[in-house]
Amino acid sequence: MQYLYNIILYISENLLKVFGNFFGMKVRQFKKGQSEVWQKLSKCRNLDQPVIWVHVSSLGEYEQALPVIESLKSAKKKYAILLSFFSPSGYEIIKNNSPADCTVYLPLDTTDNAKKFVELVKPQMAIFVKYDLWPNYLRQLQTRKIPVFLISATFNKKHPFLKYKWLQKILHNFTHIFVQDQTSQNILDGHGIQQVTLAGDTRFDRVFQLVQNNKNLSFVQRFKAGSPLLVAGSTWPKDEALLIEYINQTNFPFKTILAPHEINEAHIQQIVKQLKVPYILYSDIDENTNLEDFKVMILNTIGVLKYIYAYANVVYIGNGFGKSIHNVQEPAVYGVPIITGPHIHQFEEAKALKKLGALMTIESGQDLSQTLDSLWQNPQLRQEKAELTKNYVSSNLGATRKIINHLKKYL
Repeated sequence: MQYLYNIILYISENLLKVFGNFFGMKVRQFKKGQSEVWQKLSKCRNLDQPVIWVHVSSLGEYEQALPVIESLKSAKKKYAILLSFFSPSGYEIIKNNSPADCTVYLPLDTTDNAKKFVELVKPQMAIFVKYDLWPNYLRQLQTRKIPVFLISATFNKKHPFLKYKWLQKILHNFTHIFVQDQTSQNILDGHGIQQVTLAGDTRFDRVFQLVQNNKNLSFVQRFKAGSPLLVAGSTWPKDEALLIEYINQTNFPFKTILAPHEINEAHIQQIVKQLKVPYILYSDIDENTNLEDFKVMILNTIGVLKYIYAYANVVYIGNGFGKSIHNVQEPAVYGVPIITGPHIHQFEEAKALKKLGALMTIESGQDLSQTLDSLWQNPQLRQEKAELTKNYVSSNLGATRKIINHLKKYL
């Protein structure tokens, strides 16, 4: 199986070189980034200092890594932080805006790439985040006896690294694994992997930082103008159809900020065509715009949603009718009731919030109408659910501290 894995990667790397330009934008970005990795690494600053390599898949895992990176950067002993991404979407957003000393794509996990990368970087320590585990890189690190850690990890019984013995061996050879939940720890223990600590999810620490450094968004204050505010984050067409149907017919005096997952012009126009109430695009706002006149704001930009949640009275989280709901921790930290679609079974935070009564799932437009109507009619109910979300976040803080205290033994 290991031999087959390496063959597939070798073929994939060569196909990417030859045919990468014929695919979509993300594939082209990935190909370009892969071709520039070695040159960029050779120009990175501070890599003559002891290097700590942190690898993430994409933007969500970067948010989990960020509190750990910042804690390492503030340590008395100076380290160079090398941050690697696998996903183009994460890398393109963060590449020029990271506290790391060097940010690069991770070359494909071929044996030659892994050996070359580790020999060039010579990390004193490597930290992988959540689930983006690459066997050849891990084997190179472990063979060289470089401490390797996995943080904010989750495991289920079908995890690929538990299905095959050669991958299980890699898990056994991690210096330490920090898991988010008790289920993950129990599963690893059942496979004899015991260098494990139940630390929680570092992303709670990250979203708590956002509260401490929250931005004053005057355009949201002007738009809200004293009305209750519904913020719908990372919505998909199914979510938007239900939300817009409710917005078009309701008589409750609330405002809505709609933040679609896709913000291309064609999708924005699809949304606009469905609305029967006054709306404005974020891109059309200037300091003279009278935002009180609009009932819906469409957020056709990225990077500000996590700050807008601070102004919400109710939050709707998108893609609950799909496979991967958006982050529920960001709105929860502000203390706000949360609504989403029915598919939350893969998301521990969402399940925990639902069990507490802070998060409500819907399966139809009628469910959405009944849920929102009850929240608008009863401010006390909104406040009770808001306190539940805030308390849940508070009880889950501290994962970064636990991880850093352990890492200090190896620094």
